Amino acid sequence: MLKEKRFEFILDQLKKKQHVTFEGVSAKLGVSEDTVRRDIEYLHKNGLLSKIRGGAMSRATNPLTFQDRKNHLKKEKNIIALKAQPLIKNGMTVFMDGGTTIHSVAAYFPADLKIRVITNNYTVISALAEHKNIELIVAGGNFDRTLQTFSGFTTCSGIAEYIADVYLTGTCGVDLQYGITAAFQQDAEVKRAMKKNARQTIVLANHERLGQVEAFGVCSMESIDVLITDLNSDDQEIDDFRHIDIQII
Repeated sequence: MLKEKRFEFILDQLKKKQHVTFEGVSAKLGVSEDTVRRDIEYLHKNGLLSKIRGGAMSRATNPLTFQDRKNHLKKEKNIIALKAQPLIKNGMTVFMDGGTTIHSVAAYFPADLKIRVITNNYTVISALAEHKNIELIVAGGNFDRTLQTFSGFTTCSGIAEYIADVYLTGTCGVDLQYGITAAFQQDAEVKRAMKKNARQTIVLANHERLGQVEAFGVCSMESIDVLITDLNSDDQEIDDFRHIDIQII
């Protein structure tokens, strides 16, 4: 079957059911899963669908606004947030970047936690407003109302003034070959600035982010220290990451 016909079929299926799997498309078209994977990768890079773990979803159902994303996979984000808590100790300086999972982590911080937080995430301000023992520093700059984050030269310059014990980063894509990626250039720039000045990098990723690749590179998988997902640590979906020298939680 011509690849153009395969593309048409995949996009038509997404209009009907909003989500497809490599296995499902492979069975219906009579082609290998590797062929389907390459097709979906091509369509993803051209902005026609969103690549997710094991398949693809319609761009129209991929939450874009902060509020939409906050309600998407809420249970999974709470699991990640709870898993992250034991890694944050009193006295630490912590970088926290943009995203709804980062907001969830902040919302679960115990009332007596004594740390310094440097963030470009506007929603973290409200989440930590009542935490009197947390020193909150906002890396201001250009404000993006959709992402609810600050970015740009001023933001990155502010971040460069600090050395963090821990960097908690939300992700758009986590891939064995391409590493941590971001969907927006300004987001990637902030992530790189925080990564550069952090002693330890902790990546937070729900199962949809695993195997996904976005346009802007942040860092390699080998350069991170911890990967936290909503999955059980023995889940086969994270088997690909086990041979890397990182902690999986």
